[in-house]
Amino acid sequence: MFDKILIANRGEIACRVIKTARKMGIKTVAIYSDADRQALHVQMADEAVHVGPPPANQSYIVIDNVMAAIRESGAQAVHPGYGFLSENSKFAEALAAEGVAFVGPPVGAIEKMGDKITSKKIAQEAGVSTVPGYMGLIADADEAVKISGEVGYPVMIKASAGGGGKGMRIAWSDEEAREGFQSSKNEAASSFGDDRIFIEKFVTQPRHIEIQVLCDAHGNGIYLGERECSIQRRNQKVVEEAPSPFLDEATRKAMGEQAVALAKAVGYASAGTVEFIVDGDKNFYFLEMNTRLQVEHPVTELITGVDLVEQMIRVAAGQPLTITQDDVKLTGWAIENRLYAEDPYRNFLPSIGRLTRYRPPAETAAYSPGVAPGAAGPVVVRNDTGVYEGGEISMYYDPMIAKLCTWAPTRDAAIEAMRVALDSFEVEGIGHNLPFLSAVMDHPKFISGDITTAFIAEEYPDGFDGATLPVSELRRIAAACAAMHRIAEIRRTQVSGRMDNHERRVGNHWVVSLGGQSFRTEVAADPEGATVTFTDDGAAMRVSSDWTPGDMIARIETDGAPLVLKTDKITQGFRIRSRGADLKVHVRRPRQAELAALMPEKLPPDTSKMLLCPMPGLVVKVDVAVGDEVHEGQALCTIEAMKMENILRAEKKAVVSKVNAGAGDSLAVDDVIMEFE
Repeated sequence: MFDKILIANRGEIACRVIKTARKMGIKTVAIYSDADRQALHVQMADEAVHVGPPPANQSYIVIDNVMAAIRESGAQAVHPGYGFLSENSKFAEALAAEGVAFVGPPVGAIEKMGDKITSKKIAQEAGVSTVPGYMGLIADADEAVKISGEVGYPVMIKASAGGGGKGMRIAWSDEEAREGFQSSKNEAASSFGDDRIFIEKFVTQPRHIEIQVLCDAHGNGIYLGERECSIQRRNQKVVEEAPSPFLDEATRKAMGEQAVALAKAVGYASAGTVEFIVDGDKNFYFLEMNTRLQVEHPVTELITGVDLVEQMIRVAAGQPLTITQDDVKLTGWAIENRLYAEDPYRNFLPSIGRLTRYRPPAETAAYSPGVAPGAAGPVVVRNDTGVYEGGEISMYYDPMIAKLCTWAPTRDAAIEAMRVALDSFEVEGIGHNLPFLSAVMDHPKFISGDITTAFIAEEYPDGFDGATLPVSELRRIAAACAAMHRIAEIRRTQVSGRMDNHERRVGNHWVVSLGGQSFRTEVAADPEGATVTFTDDGAAMRVSSDWTPGDMIARIETDGAPLVLKTDKITQGFRIRSRGADLKVHVRRPRQAELAALMPEKLPPDTSKMLLCPMPGLVVKVDVAVGDEVHEGQALCTIEAMKMENILRAEKKAVVSKVNAGAGDSLAVDDVIMEFE
């Protein structure tokens, strides 16, 4: 077994590999760019080596720089994580020439299956059902339009060396195919150093289901069930679960056996994933094979108890698998939510900055990768992360902050555990998608398992403006806030020195306004909590909590049911965030509520004649000039942020009166790019 492993990656996956290596008694080496000098993975590793400037194409994916770090550290093996060099055959060859083990598949398997065009051809030759498309090289945008028309719209334009949603576009017309081809090429070149593009038919109403395989160099291969990855945004997975709520045992077995056969056909040895598109009739089509550890591997670990990173290391050291197919048992249900530095209220555009507060929910203390499902208790919480409070989210890398996972014996219990975990997750300082994730967990289609890859586009066609909570949930929050406000008012009178008759001074009658609803309440407190009566209908609710003023998380029970609220004090009440909703909750005396209802509403400033930069980024190009007449949907400019190109379009017909930015300019959020007459 190896004594020292270098992790050729960063962020949460580097931290994840370090945890298993430490468990195995193996020392670890981190690599870092200038931007990551104080990163968590650098702090966790036994030693760290600098590899270059912040951009990945000048540091993490420069093979010579990584090889120099390997020589300096004396590492005997390299785990590439995912992305970066994980599927780069030249990197694997360089390691082999240096006598360093690659914790991944053989070079031949990477070349055959890591390239999406080649892998699809091999799958076809092996008799695997594949999605129709054009696998050859595409010279330019004109040829892309021609091929798209022949395949039939809609089509998926994909980077051959792509992954993580980079270099992918769906086109429904010639114009979108032309634009998508160029953007995909640009993103592919920037992210992977390989701008080859292919085109395939986009299957409507599909599910994205993948099979985890594990093979060794001795001819053994197994599959460890499937992962449902259908909830995606911009072709990037957001929520994953294992097993799939859609598959039956027969389909699972057929997909698993086919995945293993494909892996064996290319001499695969390591952990890998075979991805399929599955239609409503459970017909499945090979999509691609990822010759690396997947981002969403934790859900498989949670339902099988198999530490995939440990297995990868053992296979790389030449050991045979000790697990047979009969040993693989799927127990319970696991869900993963990807927490991204993306602002859901700005159409999920990237957000960068300092994490002024970062408090994940407590992980289950007894759990670690490789622990049998359920051994850590009835519910497991796991948070794979690569950041910490006070750290910065950089514009140079993927915007993922953490992968929050829950496991429970049933799907419903795993979903409920995730709801509580999301509500308990504190993140401040940047925009993030926690509210959106909470809304998905409460969505009827997700709860029923009736989901496709079009879920987000169909259910949130106009973006996400926050969850709308039912009146029953608003009543629970109102009761909680009435009780909390009473506690805060008593504390205020005590601090002010007015100790006498403070309960009489505070009073028991309050009007709670939130989410367009108002509730008249009477609070009767006792040593065990409070009974909140809704005076309009006489209904009462029992509220108990150990919350004290200043706590940012309130863990409350209302009639015995758990309720977790993120709280901030505002004038006459609280800002409350729960289940994807961001609410201003005003708690007022009855007379104050009457007067507040007479106050005029403050209107936001008019920015309808401006194009504002929606996120920090770099201007790639400006498509219009002063005096140009633009029409609804017309491209105005392209902004690059976190390795993704974002085309900003006109919302209505107008004439450009002023252009304030040009190609190469760095912009902050809400900078005015151009103005209109």
